[in-house]
Amino acid sequence: MKPGIHPAYGPVVFRDRAANHAFLTRSTMTSDKTVEWEDGNTYPVVDVEISDVSHPFYTGTARVLDTAGRVERFERRYGGRK
Repeated sequence: MKPGIHPAYGPVVFRDRAANHAFLTRSTMTSDKTVEWEDGNTYPVVDVEISDVSHPFYTGTARVLDTAGRVERFERRYGGRK
């Protein structure tokens, strides 16, 4: 890698505010806020809206939409293609 053109890559805590869950990983993201982690070290923390812990797809609460039924209902209501 060329020196001086890449952002700093280091440990960062991502905190899911919806599920009150946090995980430590490495990233180029930074933050002014910090948090003391379980290992006693202080790391920058990035708050995220959703993660795999709270996303409906990963939690199994996702709803399957009946798109074929919607099209048929639309065609019944407003007429099919002419």
